[in-house]
Amino acid sequence: MTMKPRHKRAAIIAGGLAAIGLASYFVLNAFQSNLVFFFTPTQVGAGEAPQNRTFRIGGMVKEGSVKRDNLTVAFVVTDTLKEVPVTYTGILPDLFREGKGVVAQGQLGSNGQFTASEVLAKHDENYMPPEAQHALDQAEIEKTGKTLK
Repeated sequence: MTMKPRHKRAAIIAGGLAAIGLASYFVLNAFQSNLVFFFTPTQVGAGEAPQNRTFRIGGMVKEGSVKRDNLTVAFVVTDTLKEVPVTYTGILPDLFREGKGVVAQGQLGSNGQFTASEVLAKHDENYMPPEAQHALDQAEIEKTGKTLK
């Protein structure tokens, strides 16, 4: 039995739509699994950050909080309102310093400890990641009630 041309066209169109739908599903699924959100220490403290999922936390490295044990470094990231303890095993960027801006990527444990898989430091005296700068500005507004210039 042969198919009529109209049925062949309908089958080809249906097959094409199914292939496009499947390809779209795989692309969106890959995008979703690679999406990394940014949170401030205040947001982490408020429980807005996901548990057991990779995200970024940014702010300032608290003065006097850096403790080194061979390649493992523990420090505290703050936005002046809240603080989050961070541990990282590896070589830190050369510009990593107490009192300077930092963005760490990793996961938050159930104990509130953030385990970083990557640490990024600002790269010159005037630069801070926009998300971290915004977080610090928001924290300052909440703390003082004044808007910044």
